[in-house]
Amino acid sequence: MVKKIFQVILAIAIVALVYAIYKQISTPIGFENELATRKKAVIERIKDIRLAERQYKSKYQHFTADFDSLINFVLTEDMEGERKIVDEDDSVAMAMLKKLKKQNVEKFTYSVKDSLFKHLTPEQVKEIRYIPYTNNKVEYILEAGMITTESKVVIPVVECRAPYKNFLDTIKYRQEFINLVDNEVNNLDKYPGIKFGSMEAGNNEAGNWE
Repeated sequence: MVKKIFQVILAIAIVALVYAIYKQISTPIGFENELATRKKAVIERIKDIRLAERQYKSKYQHFTADFDSLINFVLTEDMEGERKIVDEDDSVAMAMLKKLKKQNVEKFTYSVKDSLFKHLTPEQVKEIRYIPYTNNKVEYILEAGMITTESKVVIPVVECRAPYKNFLDTIKYRQEFINLVDNEVNNLDKYPGIKFGSMEAGNNEAGNWE
């Protein structure tokens, strides 16, 4: 009887040990897979925000911190562009333009939505404000303004952020999340999440994933 009890206890201990080893191995792997998948989605959407901001600045000479204005701009506004009328290597065509006293440039207008955001439906454009994996409840942190550089030049700046804590499972992967943030903040001196731009300096809206 004692022998059987010992065997049962031993079997339970072995199962518990195997499970502990499995969890120790599978949990970090699961976290890395989730991190890669969710970061990719967050980056894809923040790229659209950056593209919209750059177009907005091109038209209005400043960025916007208001998602309503940015989304309305993408969905309803046009931009003006320029293109060459003829190939500059075509000497005959260039001579004809010169004879007609015409510039080799013509202006045209294009829809922001239909030209640059045709990969998104209007509904998807309206959702670019939301960080993926938040059920459209948490918005990207968006800031914009003007700063004066060391050379006394006033320039527009923008910054858009999505903290890891807003799109990762911080309960299931609590320790892995803590380790990730600690490493990026204290060892790498990086922002713990995905972001582009800076409110402190002009950096051409660089993304920290690039």
